[in-house]
Amino acid sequence: MVCKDTMCGRILEAATKRFKHYGYSKTSMAEIAADLQMSPGNLYRYFPGKIDIALAIAEEHNAAQFEDLKKVAERPGVPVIERLRDFFYADMVQTYQMIERDPRTFELAQIIKTERPAWVNGHLARERELINALLLEGVASGEFDIPDVPFTAEMLQAAMMKFRYPQLWSNLKLPALEREFDGVTRLLLFGLAGRTGTARHCQIEGVEGREAA
Repeated sequence: MVCKDTMCGRILEAATKRFKHYGYSKTSMAEIAADLQMSPGNLYRYFPGKIDIALAIAEEHNAAQFEDLKKVAERPGVPVIERLRDFFYADMVQTYQMIERDPRTFELAQIIKTERPAWVNGHLARERELINALLLEGVASGEFDIPDVPFTAEMLQAAMMKFRYPQLWSNLKLPALEREFDGVTRLLLFGLAGRTGTARHCQIEGVEGREAA
């Protein structure tokens, strides 16, 4: 948790413990304040409401996740098509493992999506910028043949949404998800490749089963 030595950091830490143990819906601002030995009124000076605390926790997590995804996307010397696949793979595994470790995270994500959809869309837009940058790099290197990069980035993100929030769409365990992921990404990436035939196909096939660095 960032800024543990500040009051905001202490509030986020206390709220996180409450959310993980009791769930978001069964946690009140008064209980968070009591854990910190402060009055509810003092707590409201830092955060207008419980959803704002949840957003701060989510923003902290997503900022760290975003930096991890950037490292995957920006690896020097790795073909773009491989980095693109590994980008989506890392996104899937991070989210899947996070929810498996703490199922209440799923409840929190659902509430934020309902109450603050603009925040969720903003997070997806930041990830889409990374996808867009990878596609532009692939076009420049000749790996991809894409007439409309922004549109393709948007559609790629939409096509991979099942793997972005895996537990939202199915009860599959990670090995079964990985099988589906490999099949879907192979089809999608083959569709993006330039028309140089076998070389492009072999390059995509070689990505199968590879874990993100």
